[in-house]
Amino acid sequence: MLKELVLVVVAALVLSVLVKTFLFRAFVIPSQSMEETLLVGDRVFVNLLVPGPFDLERGDVVVFKDDQQWLEPTNNPPAGPIADALTFLGLRADDSTQHLVKRVIGMPGDTVECGEDGQLKVNGVVLHEGYLKSGVKPSEVTFKAVVPEGKIWVMGDNRSNSADSRSHSAKQSGFIDIASVEGRADIIAWPLHRIGGVQNSGDTFKDVQDRPAHEYDPTEQDVSREPVESMAP
Repeated sequence: MLKELVLVVVAALVLSVLVKTFLFRAFVIPSQSMEETLLVGDRVFVNLLVPGPFDLERGDVVVFKDDQQWLEPTNNPPAGPIADALTFLGLRADDSTQHLVKRVIGMPGDTVECGEDGQLKVNGVVLHEGYLKSGVKPSEVTFKAVVPEGKIWVMGDNRSNSADSRSHSAKQSGFIDIASVEGRADIIAWPLHRIGGVQNSGDTFKDVQDRPAHEYDPTEQDVSREPVESMAP
């Protein structure tokens, strides 16, 4: 009986490690920038197979490393051996590296823009974004950006409170490396009353045509006005 119990425990641990390493990882939502799709404190499971075996797509909600230093540096105290073990097993959110969560709006080669009319366009197609927070405009910031090769353009669903690609384009750090994407947020696992799938983009991008990507050209980027600094990262 004891031998069988040990085998079950070992098998469960091995399965947990395999899932955490190759399939899913847990993250906690830290800000209001993705409301009402994701709320502060939501724990999400991120699909590590995107990008990778499965392609990244416009409209995906992704978690990515803060390689562009959008966030203020933090001095988190050591989590401790128990917390580290739970993180390793995928039972605790990973806070060892700073991450952000946003929605992919532009893929390599895309022209993303918002003019004085307040309409968000990708490759000339006006987007009708059903995932935006109620009452929020597509963008109060006018801009135009062409996404370089190997990069993506990301924005929060709570556009009036999201320091996203728009905020950082003037510093040439508004584009996120696809290699920095940890995965696609697929499942809200906590709290209990929020359990379910993460709202996808539906047909928002169905009419957007792909364009060939090229190297970064700062002359193609035009951010007319930056958002206020109080926006949530």
